[in-house]
Amino acid sequence: MKSIASAPGKIILFGEHFVVYGIKAILCSIDKRITATSQFLDEKIIRVRSSLGDSVMDLNSLNNLENVPQKFMKPFFYIAQKAIEENSTKQGIEIVLESEIPTGVGLGSSSAACVAATASVNGLFVRLTKDEIVKKAIEAERTIFEQNSGADSSVSTFGGLMLYDLKNGFQNISSRNDLNFIIANSAQVHDTQDVVRQVRNFKEKNEDIFRKLCEQEVEIVNNATIALKKNDLNQLGSLMLKNYELLKQIGISTEKIDLLVREAKKTSYGAKITGAGGGGCIISLVDNSNMKNTLDSLRKLSDCFLAKIDYKGLLYS
Repeated sequence: MKSIASAPGKIILFGEHFVVYGIKAILCSIDKRITATSQFLDEKIIRVRSSLGDSVMDLNSLNNLENVPQKFMKPFFYIAQKAIEENSTKQGIEIVLESEIPTGVGLGSSSAACVAATASVNGLFVRLTKDEIVKKAIEAERTIFEQNSGADSSVSTFGGLMLYDLKNGFQNISSRNDLNFIIANSAQVHDTQDVVRQVRNFKEKNEDIFRKLCEQEVEIVNNATIALKKNDLNQLGSLMLKNYELLKQIGISTEKIDLLVREAKKTSYGAKITGAGGGGCIISLVDNSNMKNTLDSLRKLSDCFLAKIDYKGLLYS
């Protein structure tokens, strides 16, 4: 018996980093997925296989997940451990992860993998609701990043566009925009936790400046919510560029990202960093009128691909 589930990656349209300090963020899932396939094993082991490597643990070792050979694999052993405990089984489990999403570049690959794996592993026993899956997926992610907000897992599970803040959680934006983005990869590796610490240090040293930046971000997010409902691409693009300028001020851009945004501005509606920054990706808003020119220009500088909003979220096969 195999249990198969897939979940989409995501981009942050507005509000990254500021969301940590109570400001709303706007996220959407994209039509690039991670698929998890789980099956029982006769051996008393948990095996996780992915393009990033394979890892195996004995069932008796699962009580100490600090011994996981590769840290990024820890959430998947946690997911398997919890499913085995809750369903009182002694069978081993294999989890195979296949991805359409580049890893470590701010596109929510780790969250999508946790959502897909949670649905797939638990599907060997019982099919959970999306609310149950997102709760378990967030728990799994927090085994390696305790401050994880849960936003990425939420949008990956439910799909579409959403507003997110720490106090109220997520709220769907009832818009069915058929937005097109070009995602360009700077090819600069970043560590999200390091960048988050860097922003916190900036805030602590520049409290007044940071407060004013937060106020500007609130206005940007409010205006962007209205623009999304109107499907106003010119306004959305302008707001993306304003958001990018705020992110530059808190120090998370790089020369390569600045170069990509400058190039994208020439033909797209707007562009900005998506995710933690310090590397990773930019997103450019386009439609059929400027898609080819923007894509041709950015491809001279980086690897890039087209993406649309995914409204399906988690899917079982």
